[in-house]
Amino acid sequence: MPKMKTKAAAKKRFSMTASGKVKAGPAGKRHGMIKRSTKFIRDVTGTMILSDADAKIVKKYMPYNR
Repeated sequence: MPKMKTKAAAKKRFSMTASGKVKAGPAGKRHGMIKRSTKFIRDVTGTMILSDADAKIVKKYMPYNR
């Protein structure tokens, strides 16, 4: 049976931690930042760990990154 392909979109957006959790960048920081509060801007910097339900979906798209 041939190898499964990794979804290119998932490869660019998500990364795995050493313990197998999925890291992603929070949404909402591309444009319209002038009307956002300073706290919101501060909170959406960096990366976050996805919930178990979302991580399960992402792991299907990245079969060899476990």
